[in-house]
Amino acid sequence: MPELALHILDLVQNSVSAGATRVTVTIVYDTAQDALTITIEDDGKGMAPELLERVTSPFTTTRTTRKVGLGIPLFKQLAEMCDGELTIDSTVGRGTKTQARFRASHMDLPPLGDLKGTIETLVIACPERPEFCFIYRVDKEEFVFDTALVREAVGGLPLNEPEIVGWIGQYVAEGIGEVERSRAGR
Repeated sequence: MPELALHILDLVQNSVSAGATRVTVTIVYDTAQDALTITIEDDGKGMAPELLERVTSPFTTTRTTRKVGLGIPLFKQLAEMCDGELTIDSTVGRGTKTQARFRASHMDLPPLGDLKGTIETLVIACPERPEFCFIYRVDKEEFVFDTALVREAVGGLPLNEPEIVGWIGQYVAEGIGEVERSRAGR
C-alpha cells in the first residue's frame, strides 16, 4: 500500500468485523529513538491461540468470501523491511492489540498519508458503532480525537451527517497540523 493510513484503515476494519465496541489507534513518533509506532487496539472478540499463531500468513483469513488475507501479513512485511517488527496480542473475549514499529527514517517507509480521510471513512462507514479513538503523538506533543466525545456533543445525531463529517475532518487535520508544526518548530 502506498501509505500507512491505508494499512490502518484495513486493520481497523478487522476490529470492526470482530465486533469491537471501541477501537483505539495510536501513532507515535519518537524522534530521539528514530521510531514510529502504530498501535491498533480493540475490545472485539479476540483470536484463539491457534488463529493467532497463523494470522501473519497470507493464507489465513476468517473471511468466507476469499481464502487469503493480506492486511496483517503486508503490515508485518513492511515493519520488518523498515528495521522494525509487528506484534499481536489477543485474548478471546477481550480483544486484540496489533503494534508495528518502524525505523522512522528508513527509506522504504511509506508516508503516513491521509489520516484525516481514514478517520472520515471510518466514521462514514460506522456511524453508530464502534467508538474510535485516534491518538497522534510526536515526542511530547499530542492530539486526541474520540468519537464518543463528538457523539456526546452532537446530541445523538448520526456521525455520518455531512456537516458532522466535515467538521471531524477539519478538526483532525488541524489537530495533526498543530502537532506537526510543534515538531517543526524545534
